[in-house]
Amino acid sequence: MFVDKVRITIKAGDGGNGCSSFRREKFIPYGGPNGGDGGNGGSVIVIAESNEQTLVDYVYQTNYQAEKGENGRGKDQYGKCGKNIILKVPPGTVVRDLNDEGKVICDLEELGKPFILAQGGIGGRGNIHFASSTNRAPRRCDPGTKGEQKKLELELKTIADVGLVGFPNAGKSTLLGAVSAAKPKVAPYPFTTLHPIVGTVDFDDFFRITVADIPGLIDGAHNNIGLGHSFLKHIERTKILLYVIDMSGQEGIDPIENYKSLKNELELYMKGLSMRPSLIAANKMDLPDSKENLEKFKEEVYETQIVPISASLKENTDELLKVLKTKVERIKSK
Repeated sequence: MFVDKVRITIKAGDGGNGCSSFRREKFIPYGGPNGGDGGNGGSVIVIAESNEQTLVDYVYQTNYQAEKGENGRGKDQYGKCGKNIILKVPPGTVVRDLNDEGKVICDLEELGKPFILAQGGIGGRGNIHFASSTNRAPRRCDPGTKGEQKKLELELKTIADVGLVGFPNAGKSTLLGAVSAAKPKVAPYPFTTLHPIVGTVDFDDFFRITVADIPGLIDGAHNNIGLGHSFLKHIERTKILLYVIDMSGQEGIDPIENYKSLKNELELYMKGLSMRPSLIAANKMDLPDSKENLEKFKEEVYETQIVPISASLKENTDELLKVLKTKVERIKSK
């Protein structure tokens, strides 16, 4: 099950209390203070890992609490610090604080970089810290402070070099399966893909690009018609948009209008998104009317490079990958 938005509650551990204690040994009935400090509470930490693909684990468990720090003890013994709790999420996860009007706490684009979501409480001081020249037997000790508690929203926005954009049944999933090791579900009906699928393409020179199959858009997606926003948000982070256009003209499809509608939906969802570096895959070129439709398409659309392909037959997909590789390399070198 693919889940890209969840709400959870987290609680960092409280700090342990400081101890009020005095040295008591044979022949030393009135020794000085020796109460140790309490241990610090554990923190709640989040980290992005490459093997995490979805937030589904946080559907079944929504409450997370780090360990409390142990109380201090006599004989100058400090309490043990509480263990941190680590939440593992996919790269591209955005964390918002629902107790602070949904303010973004962190945006986890970088793998392996930990971020503290809730800080553990500080252990209280034992009475050994309060001895002075005027008070040699202090009884004062501090309680530990409380650990932070928050209600959070985790939202996944897929990170990929290339985002496949197209209307349902344009052949995006077939294309992803043709150029990568990903195995998306393919069927001759709309909305086969219901969540983003990311595939990797490895080249002979060890260069790698990631390609995301974004679920098919429909007119009005920017207004959240259908599952508009839940699909569009996964396009935000892609470096290059690969428009997959059905050139066959079957079922009354107009390739030119399809392309214009896609660009319009992207721009209405996020200003400037349609201006991102892009490429057009003119798909289904193996079908009867596709060549004629492609010529008409080129007359109207000339500002973006077009690569004719047949994803189902894997025709010219190597050329498409070469062009994509060049574009991604150029962007990453900046």
